[in-house]
Amino acid sequence: MRPTPEELQACLQAAFPDAQISIQDDSHLHAGHAGSQGGAGHFTVRLVSPIFAGLTRIARHRLVYDPVRPWMPHRVHALVIHALAPEEAEAPTRNRS
Repeated sequence: MRPTPEELQACLQAAFPDAQISIQDDSHLHAGHAGSQGGAGHFTVRLVSPIFAGLTRIARHRLVYDPVRPWMPHRVHALVIHALAPEEAEAPTRNRS
């Protein structure tokens, strides 16, 4: 079964203790999707942490996937990741991850 947003939050907060983290459960948008049939969840996560400064998008995503990897694909099927350095989060809105 998919983790609750609170469980996912706790998992990510343990890996990124200095981060501001918000989580949105998008699982209801994927009802009937092959990945959700076993109960795995779809989530959008936004993390703001100094650890992401200077890293590529791929490097940032790998860091976020690492603590969640044991839950994939049976509990978490998909993550939309917005991993930002603090200065990026404060900048005017533009296309970023």
